[in-house]
Amino acid sequence: MINSIANYGKILELLQQIELKMNFLNQISNPKLSDIEFITVDLTSEYMSIDSEYRLFRILPDKLNLRIERNVYNRRIRKLFYFKEQLRKRIVSKISSNRDYCIR
Repeated sequence: MINSIANYGKILELLQQIELKMNFLNQISNPKLSDIEFITVDLTSEYMSIDSEYRLFRILPDKLNLRIERNVYNRRIRKLFYFKEQLRKRIVSKISSNRDYCIR
């Protein structure tokens, strides 16, 4: 659990350096988590090889777990796919000169 918190913090910090905008989708109500935080949760789960939502929601820190509902998570992550891929491309462009990294 501690690793998930540390990984989440590092990935969020990196994404905030790359993208200043916190929300990409136009939403009627004010979301509990910003779009960049949702993308960070998704990238953290991929980084930690968590392929089960059940497992992901068990290891999420309480401050995030109480703010995310699973159906909302699924819906928003699908809508944010394009933006997540754009962020991946920007990360790759920053480290493309070094061939030791692979981002999937």
